[in-house]
Amino acid sequence: MGKIIAIANQKGGVGKTTTAMNLAASLAVLEYKTLVIDADPQANTTSGLGHDPKAIETSIYECMVDGIDVQSIVLPTEIENLFLVPSHIDLVGAEVEMINMENREEKMKGVISEIKDQFDFIIIDCSPSLGLITINALTAANSVIIPVQCEYFALEGLGKLLNTIKIIQTRLNPDLEIEGILLTMYDVRLRLSNQVVEEVRIHFKNMVFDTIIPRNVKLSESPSFGLPAIAFDAEGKGSIAYLNLAGEIAKKNGLQKVNN
Repeated sequence: MGKIIAIANQKGGVGKTTTAMNLAASLAVLEYKTLVIDADPQANTTSGLGHDPKAIETSIYECMVDGIDVQSIVLPTEIENLFLVPSHIDLVGAEVEMINMENREEKMKGVISEIKDQFDFIIIDCSPSLGLITINALTAANSVIIPVQCEYFALEGLGKLLNTIKIIQTRLNPDLEIEGILLTMYDVRLRLSNQVVEEVRIHFKNMVFDTIIPRNVKLSESPSFGLPAIAFDAEGKGSIAYLNLAGEIAKKNGLQKVNN
């Protein structure tokens, strides 16, 4: 049965999509069959993995709202073992259409239940909000990774997200865990980056991943080529960092398929 991990933070620009794409690709390279679900109407994960969102006719939106079979829309990627459930702009309307639906917070959970046994990991890229789609993702997930950028205001809004997670644990998904807080966009040359790392580690201790994702040009460039960083620049610092993160997550979950 696949481990379902949501990548969530209502703060934009913290590296959610970069993390969803590159963590999933790294898990796939480590020979774990991995599915990415693009649950963000911006569809950046969809385009970043080589699919044109404008050409997508059926997405996670139709699965949640219209009951379309999710198995029929799973797409391959350039990476072996890595698959995608795409998004498109119509997902914006899903929250409105789902308002009066019964069990509206559990629509994504129902969709994922049809395919979770086929994958080792399912990674959900959430939108930068705490709306109904993100709540669906957290209700469906076993755990959540929270990316936090090593910049000023890094902890802004984190309390609100942690409170939302607590509410979901109480009311919708008692088994939801925090997989970890992931420090992103780290620049070793900046005193501020080092201060943020220190502050987050003091506040959250063992909740913080050992792996830190550096600010890296190749990580930023690779989506424009429709590739995750590991297929674009396999030996780059960003690619290596996400491989280390994938190894850390696999080890934490007792999966030791590959020697890292």
